Amino acid sequence: MEIRIISLSKGTIGESFVKHEVDIGIQRLKDYGLDVSFSKHALDGIDTLDNHPEYRAQDLIDAFKSNADIILCAIGGDDTYKLLPYLFDHDELKNAVTNKIFLGFSDTTMNHFMLHKVGLNTFYGQSFLADICEIDSNMLPYTKKYFEELINTGTISKIEPSDIWYESRTDFSESQIGVPLKSHKNNGFELLNGKPIFEGKILGGCIGTIYDMFDNSRYIDSVELCSKYNLFPSLDDWKDKIMLLESSEERPAPNLYRNMIRAIKKTGVFNVINGLLIGKPYDEMYFDEYKKIILEEIENKDLSIVTNINVGHALPRCIIPLGVNARVDVNRQIIEFNN
Repeated sequence: MEIRIISLSKGTIGESFVKHEVDIGIQRLKDYGLDVSFSKHALDGIDTLDNHPEYRAQDLIDAFKSNADIILCAIGGDDTYKLLPYLFDHDELKNAVTNKIFLGFSDTTMNHFMLHKVGLNTFYGQSFLADICEIDSNMLPYTKKYFEELINTGTISKIEPSDIWYESRTDFSESQIGVPLKSHKNNGFELLNGKPIFEGKILGGCIGTIYDMFDNSRYIDSVELCSKYNLFPSLDDWKDKIMLLESSEERPAPNLYRNMIRAIKKTGVFNVINGLLIGKPYDEMYFDEYKKIILEEIENKDLSIVTNINVGHALPRCIIPLGVNARVDVNRQIIEFNN
């Protein structure tokens, strides 16, 4: 089985300061018996990929046309929306897509929405540098469990809460190889509002990235491009789905988080979905404030809202299949997928 590592946003894995991490990740993948390949420009570095979104787009097209079974995103970033013209102006992505496993998170949210547009179900929650390249003596056990299930079965059957959560690293230098993360007890899925059991196909991702579809604070043309290509799905598309929202390592301040929720609320999506899943915040920063904002801003008081999902930027990370039927049962502390 071949796994293709691809840099669709930041070109971090091409920089010398992460070589020790990349080497660890490559060896772990090889230990699973996987054939490891890199897309043509994956290792070109930050500056080159920042300046050439067309390289990143072509790498995605090439990956779908290749013999690779799994496309694994190297890391997130912040400008993946710039790939839109190169993937949609002439149906480049639609014509290239084949039924491969696509896995990534963070700004890769943009790619998940792009692939949703062309009908491919994807997997949200982990990346090469953030997870496979973990510099402890092994991958985090909870994270590892879901990655192994995906590569061994091609899907995820269910997710349950992690027993613990970890404080994120601030030092990724070679001196930290083998140094474990500090852990804390995790409290499981928390029902914030609505019924504890609900169903639907999950779609969504990083709330900061989704906010870029509606706000030009980060990039002057992100709203224009995302609107031009109708990247955020229509209300008809969102109907009866479950929305996933998780927040990044930027740890948005409560006022900004409120603006993010309000921007999504303006679309009307909270009135048509069956439920809302909220990822655990990074290092549990602003956890209570975020919950309060969500309850204050979402006017649909019948909407089922579940927080503290171990997905996205907080450690450890599960993998959530997007686009397949999911049944959330907070009473049983489980989300089951009918793949």
